[in-house]
Amino acid sequence: MAKEGFDWIWCEHALTVGYRSSLTEIIQIIGRATRDAPGKTRARFTNLIAEPDASEQAVTEAVNDTLKAIAASLLMEQVLAPRFEFKPKNPDNGPTPGYDYGPDGYDPGKTNVGYNPATGQIQLEIKGLAEPKSKEAERICREDLNELVTAFVQDKPSLEKGLFAGEELVPEELTQVRMGKIVQEKFPNLDDEDRETVRQHAIAALNLVQQSKKALDESGGSGGGTTGGSDSRNTSLIDGVRKFAMDMQELDIDLIDHINPFSEAYAILAKSMNEDRLRQVAEAIAAKRTKLTPEEAKDLAIRALRFKKERGRLPSATAQDAYEKLLAEGAAAFVRFKDEGRYE
Repeated sequence: MAKEGFDWIWCEHALTVGYRSSLTEIIQIIGRATRDAPGKTRARFTNLIAEPDASEQAVTEAVNDTLKAIAASLLMEQVLAPRFEFKPKNPDNGPTPGYDYGPDGYDPGKTNVGYNPATGQIQLEIKGLAEPKSKEAERICREDLNELVTAFVQDKPSLEKGLFAGEELVPEELTQVRMGKIVQEKFPNLDDEDRETVRQHAIAALNLVQQSKKALDESGGSGGGTTGGSDSRNTSLIDGVRKFAMDMQELDIDLIDHINPFSEAYAILAKSMNEDRLRQVAEAIAAKRTKLTPEEAKDLAIRALRFKKERGRLPSATAQDAYEKLLAEGAAAFVRFKDEGRYE
C-alpha cells in the first residue's frame, strides 16, 4: 500500500515512485532519473498502486489514487518510448535513408516499420493516415504528441470508461470523440483537417506503445507492467511494433481507432489486485457513472440482496449479463447516496 507523502527511492539504477498528488511531479522525477550519467546504462521504474482494503466502506478515495497511478504508468511508458514518425501508406512510398526495416528490408506491398539507430526514431506506415497541412500541425505531430497523450490519460471520465466499461465500450468514443475534444481545447487555432490529423497521430502514438507491449508480453519478450527501461526499452519497443504490424497484416487508422487505449492498463490492474478489490473499484466507478435516483438505487439494492440470497454471491459490475450489472450499479449507488445522507 503506497503511503501519502512517499516520494521516491533511488537505489543504484532503480526508481520506485510512490503516491504523489501531481502526475507532473512523477514525470519530472522520471526525467531526472533518465539523464545521462557516467556508468549509468540502465534505469528501471516501479510505480506503486494503492489497493483499497476490502473491508473499507469508503473505497472511492483509494479509487482516485489507483486511477492516478495507472495514468502515471501510461505516461512513464510514453515518455520513455522513442519518437514516432508516422507516414501514410502509399504505393509510391520507398525506404528512407538511415532506417533499418528488418531482415527482409523495405517491402512496398506491406506495412513497413523502420528504426533509425542514430536518432532512436521509429517510422511506421499507416493506411488512411491524414497528413498535416499547416506548419503548426506538422510541428505538433513532431514535437507535442506527448502533451496530448498526457491530457488524455489524465482525463478521468475517459480513463474510467476505458478501464471499466467492458463490452459496452465503443473505443471510438475515446479515440475519436474524447481525443478530438482534447486536441480542440489544446490547439483551437488549427482548422478541422489539421485537428483530425493531430488527433490521429496522438492516438496512434498511445495505442502503438500499448499494443507493442502486449505483443511482446504474448511472445514472452521484455517490457510491460508498470516498469520501463532506457536502452533496452527502445530496442524492445521496435520489436513489439514490428510484431504488432505483422500480426495485423495491414495497419490502418480505422483499426487503430478501434483499439481501447486502456485495455492493457486494465490487464495489468487485474493481475495486481485480487478479485474482491478489483470488483470494488469497478463498482465504485460504475456508481459514479450511473444516473439513478436515490429511490431507484434503493429498489435495485433490495433486488441485489435478493440476487445474493438466490445465487450465493453479490451481483458484479463487470458481469456479462446486463441485468446483473444494473443491480451492481444500483447497489453501489445506494451505498454512495447513503454516505451522502440522501436517505432519512
